[in-house]
Amino acid sequence: MTRPPFEPVSERDIRIVSAQLGRPARDVVGIAARCVCGAPTVVSTAPRLSDGTPFPTFYYLTHPVATAAMSFLEAAQLMVEYTELLERDPEVRAQYEAAHRQYLEDRESIAVVPEIAGISAGGMPTRVKCLHALAGHALAAGPGVNPIGDLALERSSWSPDVCRCPDYGVDDLEAPESA
Repeated sequence: MTRPPFEPVSERDIRIVSAQLGRPARDVVGIAARCVCGAPTVVSTAPRLSDGTPFPTFYYLTHPVATAAMSFLEAAQLMVEYTELLERDPEVRAQYEAAHRQYLEDRESIAVVPEIAGISAGGMPTRVKCLHALAGHALAAGPGVNPIGDLALERSSWSPDVCRCPDYGVDDLEAPESA
């Protein structure tokens, strides 16, 4: 998949993402990754929300099973292990810095927001802060772009190749008021 532009976002996608999040989806500009069943897994969110708030997390992991798997890894302190890996492995550090730059380029292709210039997500480029953000980036960009996101996905109990989506019941849901 070509990173920005993304697949158009359908009303059904917004209903699924809203069900995944348990709240109305906000300012989704694209579906960056999908489950094998077609449900959104990662959305791209506008760098500036419609209320004017700067929003640096361009790739937002929404799939509830993937999110739970990343939460489990965070609770197991994997972020400390991966931060130590960055400190001792110059090759991984260089790949992570490149992933940071690519993330910024992707986001800035949608909009440049001065308040978040140079800020990507997940602790990039120098530390590991949020595996959800890094896994979302890895899923959106594809394997080999974000080494820490790739490692987290490899260690997780969730796989993008196996559908474990709940029944979102989107055909029974009304479109959310805020998309």
